[in-house]
Amino acid sequence: MSSPLKVWLDRDGQLLRLRLAQPKANIVDAAMIGALSDALESHLNVSTLKAVLLDAEGSHFSFGASVEEHMPDQCADMLAALHALVLKLAGAPVPVLVAVQGQCLGGGLEVVLACSRIYAAPTAAMGQPEIKLAVFAPAASCLLPGRVGQACAEDLLYTGRSVSGEEAGAMGLADVVTDDPEAAALAYFDKYLAGVSASTLRHAVQAARSPLVQQLEKDLARVERQYLDHLMSTHDAVEGLEAFVEKRQPKWEHR
Repeated sequence: MSSPLKVWLDRDGQLLRLRLAQPKANIVDAAMIGALSDALESHLNVSTLKAVLLDAEGSHFSFGASVEEHMPDQCADMLAALHALVLKLAGAPVPVLVAVQGQCLGGGLEVVLACSRIYAAPTAAMGQPEIKLAVFAPAASCLLPGRVGQACAEDLLYTGRSVSGEEAGAMGLADVVTDDPEAAALAYFDKYLAGVSASTLRHAVQAARSPLVQQLEKDLARVERQYLDHLMSTHDAVEGLEAFVEKRQPKWEHR
């Protein structure tokens, strides 16, 4: 079975390239989460590494996490693995750049939100549609307010709507909006990161991101417990997931 992720070193080993490689959906399922975690574990401690660039094959970055893995019998393991990956990305000792095109939804966007710098195509569609399945996005609930402010975060989390790359740039969800996000991210690395000391860069990243990571660890533990202990005991959460898998309209009972 082929790996869901392509991994290679670029720029004389200074840039770790990670590419989601299951188009068109690039689902963030257990296999993808495991491949991303293993790649980071294998490379982040290399002393000469200066950055990571995450992107995706195909027209879309990711349609999101596996809905089947959100079902009650699997969701605890899925959330634990996804949140461990989010923490690994957020706490990476080097900047993690990410290039987004097409759909970037749900768990896919949660992975993106954990990165340092987001490059998006103007035609990208970024959103957290979980509310439409009667669940919520735990990691995005913790990460979105810091990126876009409380009001915009609540709008995206409560409505499940997607925003274009242009709108994402205007609200601060994307740092750079460009027709070629991968090329822009590489240009940023070449201009600003390639020439700095790798060891000093690691100290700078730790100094800047440690408070965020410490708070994120606490917040993820809180929302994960809310999701597993309370949300998943409701009728509508299970109904929404089952209706999606069965390709039918959900029947809400508001309980």
